Amino acid sequence: MIAVAAGSLPDYAGLMKILFLGDVMGRAGRAAVTERLQALRAAWGLDVVVVNGENASQGAGLTGEHAKALFAAGADCVTLGDHAFDQKDMISYCETEGRILRPLNFSKVAPGRGARVFTATQGRRVLVCQALGQVFMKRPFDDPFSAVEGILKTHLLGGAVQATIVEIHAEATSEKMAMGHWCDGQASLVVGTHTHVPTGDAMILNKGTAYLTDAGMCGDYDSVIGMEKLEPLRRFITGMNSARFEPAGGEATLSGVYVETDDKTGRATRVVMVRQGGRLQQAGP
Repeated sequence: MIAVAAGSLPDYAGLMKILFLGDVMGRAGRAAVTERLQALRAAWGLDVVVVNGENASQGAGLTGEHAKALFAAGADCVTLGDHAFDQKDMISYCETEGRILRPLNFSKVAPGRGARVFTATQGRRVLVCQALGQVFMKRPFDDPFSAVEGILKTHLLGGAVQATIVEIHAEATSEKMAMGHWCDGQASLVVGTHTHVPTGDAMILNKGTAYLTDAGMCGDYDSVIGMEKLEPLRRFITGMNSARFEPAGGEATLSGVYVETDDKTGRATRVVMVRQGGRLQQAGP
């Protein structure tokens, strides 16, 4: 597991293997992570695993107990999102659990933190940060670009850190793509989350940053973005609410992105979309 970084590093010249998993959706998503992640970690020789857990508890937010289950399954860092504090115990839990990250630009008075440097295998430093998008979101958030810029400038890739992971939790694909190009050469990976729909555009940008517009969800894809189909369909067709949304409970797919980076530069050398189990086509390194 990674711990908070401390001290100086030797001059490494190896390869780091990173796995990022998209939004964990309800019980089915948690089960997919807890049942499969440890095996993937061993089989792929993973150095760092980051999981977005903001929908892991009843499809809205994350409880402390469910966070512990994700860590026990092999996650090194769990990120949140616009539902960061839907589960009230997360307000206090994220203050004491340094492996939980909420968005950088959520609120100036929000508990917890939006970025942290961790120590991965062989003592290598990894910066993880998350920002919320502004376009089409339900409420205005602070500018994500300036929030991310400040963090990247104080944690230079290939210098202070050997890898940097930037998660942009946003609705608009254009905003996610803009973040990727904004961070190109300053981050190892820029990955989008929030829509629960995986995209097929994994690539390495011109200056060496791996990019994926949306990692998708770890959840049951026989659903409407992770929710049982009946109520969303009813609302679309009739315009009326009849019941609460409930997370779909079928077999879930682990969905995300796998990246290999060069320790000297922090730049990506390989990026592969990940789809494991459930209804989606199998993919991975």
